[in-house]
Amino acid sequence: MTDSLFETSEGLPVPAVTAEQMQEVDRIAVEEFGLSILQMMENAGRNLALNVIDMVGSEGTSPARGLPSGGRPHRIVEVTILAGPGGNGGGGLCCARHLRNRGFQVSILLSKKPAELRGASAHQLRVLRAAGVEPLDQARTDDVLRRSTLVVDALIGYSLHGAPRGRVAELIDRCNTYAPRVLSLDLPSGLNATTGETPGVVVKPERTLTLALPKTGLRDIPGALYLADIGIPPQVYRSMSLAFEWPVPSRYWMKLKL
Repeated sequence: MTDSLFETSEGLPVPAVTAEQMQEVDRIAVEEFGLSILQMMENAGRNLALNVIDMVGSEGTSPARGLPSGGRPHRIVEVTILAGPGGNGGGGLCCARHLRNRGFQVSILLSKKPAELRGASAHQLRVLRAAGVEPLDQARTDDVLRRSTLVVDALIGYSLHGAPRGRVAELIDRCNTYAPRVLSLDLPSGLNATTGETPGVVVKPERTLTLALPKTGLRDIPGALYLADIGIPPQVYRSMSLAFEWPVPSRYWMKLKL
């Protein structure tokens, strides 16, 4: 069992896991409990969207949705999603759909060509495209990031191996240069989930929303750390000698502290 590095605002301990342990949590949840990747991804994406709304406020809906009670137009919030080809990117694309459903102006920047996405992330992109949302050409990266109210970093999850390269490294660098505010999914892209080491460029978020359980490498990250419940039963954790039950019945995400 990994020692608890984090606790809730009320002082309750929350165990942290390594990348290897988190991979085993995912495996048990899918193979032994019957949860699907898409189920957990949907929960992650919805919680991520709620964190975006928490950060920028609820007035991000398009004027096409009408006027608020005061008669003044809504403030338009532009959210840009940086999405990788794996599960982390799929969560970001799911978040984009939830935000778009609520009238937010959403832009998508992919680290791979759309045809190179596979599995659940490809599924999320198909749904977005059916809803009329297309990824932007990479030539528009700097302009889109400059005008964004908030950027969601969903490039790399806990499977980082070595320094980010190519388009991923470019997007991380551009994000750090131009994004006014950043929310990272699970962990800042470029950070080793287990050790906290940064072998290359790394996103510098204002907030990180980690999934299921916090990762051991998140101890010294910049900004605030939040934890999201993605529907994994506590029995999954118990099978790995991890004592954790969701402590906040009224919410699906909560702030953590060291």
